[in-house]
Amino acid sequence: MITTHVLDTARGRPAAGVTVILEMRHQHDWIPVGRASTDENGRVNLTEENYPLSVGTYRLTFDTGTYHQEQGIVAPFFPVVKITFNVESADEGVHVPLLVSPFGYSTYRGS
Repeated sequence: MITTHVLDTARGRPAAGVTVILEMRHQHDWIPVGRASTDENGRVNLTEENYPLSVGTYRLTFDTGTYHQEQGIVAPFFPVVKITFNVESADEGVHVPLLVSPFGYSTYRGS
């Protein structure tokens, strides 16, 4: 299972309504796997419980620009955040938190 949690560090609260796209790399292409928006707690589960997670390289794309514009920031510096990561075991759960502000972001491997 791949999950993410988006926190707005400028406002000190979860970032609700951020569109997140999950893709898996296949040779030289990216294949869409899931798409969802963060809930009121800033969380989203991008793979269904019964989805067989595969070993490989994945990418999360966050539409942070639209989110920040909805918060009143006309021109955020990072309109899109892309995070690429590897899944080394089909049995592992992967949690990728994202901390955002209009002018910066940070991420890490969560648990």
